[in-house]
Amino acid sequence: MKKIISLVMILIGVLIDQVFKNWIVANIPLGQSRSFIPNVLALTYLQNKGAAWSSLEGQQWFFMILTPIVVVVAAYFLWKKANQKWYYLGLTLIISGALGNFIDRVRQGFVVDMFQTMFVNFPIFNVADALLSIGFVILFIAIITDKEDKKG
Repeated sequence: MKKIISLVMILIGVLIDQVFKNWIVANIPLGQSRSFIPNVLALTYLQNKGAAWSSLEGQQWFFMILTPIVVVVAAYFLWKKANQKWYYLGLTLIISGALGNFIDRVRQGFVVDMFQTMFVNFPIFNVADALLSIGFVILFIAIITDKEDKKG
């Protein structure tokens, strides 16, 4: 049952990510911003042809190879660790975020970014990036607190 719930969570994450991205593309011109929460968050349409913070820009082939590997490895560990809630949650979010950005790369050759923080200088990001980041933090915490493999 947990595996079905995980699949549903992954699909919901991808759907939310794609709906936000499609709305941004349809409603905000490229490079333009709209205030969303004044002095906190703006919606800014950017096309990211790299990874996080536009690193490795123009290396789409790398992400087209890496993302399926990451998803398969994460799915394998999700299958093995489905009964451990923090692994389960972290891996589910990672898979969802990876697939959200992968869809953009396959369809368009770039990832749509939209959330711009106004209170701190931080790179513009999207829903999939947030899912990936939160998922990696949760997974990291799960790994360092995992008592299964530790000798007492």
